[in-house]
Amino acid sequence: MAFVLLGVLFIVLRAGGWVQFHKDDFWAWAIVLSPFLLAVIWWWWADSSGLTQRGAMNSLEAKKEARRQQLMEGLGQVKPGTKKKR
Repeated sequence: MAFVLLGVLFIVLRAGGWVQFHKDDFWAWAIVLSPFLLAVIWWWWADSSGLTQRGAMNSLEAKKEARRQQLMEGLGQVKPGTKKKR
């Protein structure tokens, strides 16, 4: 996401005329658009390495555990690891 934001910032600066990255127009736009290429490479790598799927699975497991804890408390069960005081 940072690469996309950087690319948008470069486009705004270049299109607004505030910053000139290079005198040659082709290389100027190549520099401006390079963060988008880096973003595509990052997303490809994250998907192919399983980083995205692992994050989704960890998030799902955390939600399941929170739901289980809430249900156990609703049933009046003691939280695991704590003792009931009498």
